[in-house]
Amino acid sequence: MAPKLNPLKLNPLQLRTLTLLQAIARLPGAATAGPGPGEATIERFPGAHGDHFHLGDATVAGKDATGLTNENVWHALDRKGLARADYPHRLTLTVAGLQYNTGLYDQIFHRSTH
Repeated sequence: MAPKLNPLKLNPLQLRTLTLLQAIARLPGAATAGPGPGEATIERFPGAHGDHFHLGDATVAGKDATGLTNENVWHALDRKGLARADYPHRLTLTVAGLQYNTGLYDQIFHRSTH
């Protein structure tokens, strides 16, 4: 039996934001390891390039990234144990946050054409 998708009942904005944070944390040089074992801390967030931005070799629509600068989203992820928020300076994804299956990766990330 497959694990239940979205067991913490994140809303759509929280799910999209967590998906982006997971991807940012996995980009070389975009996050630092720690402070706890298996955690990743993000201090720099991507800026928009028109109506989209680039993450690695993929593009993301700006509309999918509004949670990256939304204090309420950061604190919601914190309350659910997926992150520790120090808005707007840094966000640490916990092991649970890095492993949470949002099911949205293929819907949000598109291969870049430029």
